[in-house]
Amino acid sequence: MKSERFEKGLQLRREVLGAQHVDANLSSADDFHRPLQDLVTEYCWGAVWARPGLDRKTRSLINLAMLTALNRPKEVKLHLKGALNNGCTKEQIMEVLLQTAVYCGVPAAVDSFHIAGELFKEIESQK
Repeated sequence: MKSERFEKGLQLRREVLGAQHVDANLSSADDFHRPLQDLVTEYCWGAVWARPGLDRKTRSLINLAMLTALNRPKEVKLHLKGALNNGCTKEQIMEVLLQTAVYCGVPAAVDSFHIAGELFKEIESQK
């Protein structure tokens, strides 16, 4: 049986990143990957994202800045979707990515702008 923190993290993770994505990651986790999925769900989401000190929108914008700085394009794309789910606007995302250009480097920001632009086009084409 999973802890209450895990269950809260699972709920929050599904709400932000989408149940389909989260459930696919959890169901495809083998014995090697399952401990990481459990850790991410319980501690990243259940212990940190669930804290009351920052709202989800703010956490999403912070994540986009950090993931850009770390040059993690797969995670940037995933958390762009989460940021939109959390109510961040295209303009707010743009401002955060511009800020990263100054403090994290232009190449990192260029990559994240590219990823965001592709995602925004994809979303627009589905309307």
